[in-house]
Amino acid sequence: MTWLPWHRPRPLALALQGGGAHGAFTWGVLDALLAREGVELRAVSGASAGAMNAVVLAHGLAEGGREGARAALRAFWQALGTRLPFEWFTTGGHEAPGFAPAARAALRWVHLVSPYQFNPMGLNPLREIVEAQVDFERLRRASPVRLFVAATHAASGRLRLFREHEISADALLASACLPNLHHSVLIDGEAYWDGAFAANPPLWPLLADTGADDLMLVLLAPPADPGGPPRSADEIRHRAQELAFTAPLMRELQWLADWRLAPGGWPMSARERRLRRQRLHLVDGRPHLAALAGETRLIAHLPFLEHLRSLGEAAAEAWWGQHGRQLGRESTLDLARLLAGVPA
Repeated sequence: MTWLPWHRPRPLALALQGGGAHGAFTWGVLDALLAREGVELRAVSGASAGAMNAVVLAHGLAEGGREGARAALRAFWQALGTRLPFEWFTTGGHEAPGFAPAARAALRWVHLVSPYQFNPMGLNPLREIVEAQVDFERLRRASPVRLFVAATHAASGRLRLFREHEISADALLASACLPNLHHSVLIDGEAYWDGAFAANPPLWPLLADTGADDLMLVLLAPPADPGGPPRSADEIRHRAQELAFTAPLMRELQWLADWRLAPGGWPMSARERRLRRQRLHLVDGRPHLAALAGETRLIAHLPFLEHLRSLGEAAAEAWWGQHGRQLGRESTLDLARLLAGVPA
């Protein structure tokens, strides 16, 4: 689609799902959107890897506009992808890697003990990366987009949303804190875990007044497993985690679908009017990622990340070619089909 200069950019809010290394797919989606002059990003929500993408995106926009954001995303994922020598303990090609037998055995052992035992110092290489890649002070002072970073309050299970004026390395690490691998992140004396337990990604704040009536979801979590119930211990553990990390989003989407079917009262409140006019869109990474083993979410190896980025870019370009003209005019997401598990 050619965007003519007299066309006004369409305000857009983004909801970015978490998924570990699979978040590189979202990097590709964002890269493609940032290359389009027809989109004006107003607000971004995310959990875990989705939060990483959201904050790095905002940082890059503040540093140098669209091209600054593209450069910042590339720098972040390159830093992440070269932090550990994954080629030493993975097998397979860059399109579908897996852990070598010894590494897989070590990973099973990790699941049997607490991170406070195997990592008593609480070392987290991700902290070094985010502190080097993001100017948190600048974002707190003047973020170019509204930010909603999800973390889960470990004691109560409640969702904690960190806004742009609250964002910090601790808030971002809290959003990505898998409790079986990392120490809880303490903020104001309270322990936080991965935001995906409570909202993956948060939708409700983007349905409020963010200045954008178009909301795009970027989903990574696999759809229902057509092969029947898992049987091995690894399969059961991975599927249980998938269900835990997708349930909050399904609840929010089901609530929204039910609300839209309910007859509207009169007069409608400002919130009801916003919800009625909200247009929903989806770039669905699940068909591209479903065939990958669950363990690949932990393989932050640059060749694999760049492969996922290329898949995300292609998916976003395909969406734009099919639906770009509907942006700002009508929804392109069929909520009923999504909730029924029908591919988009």
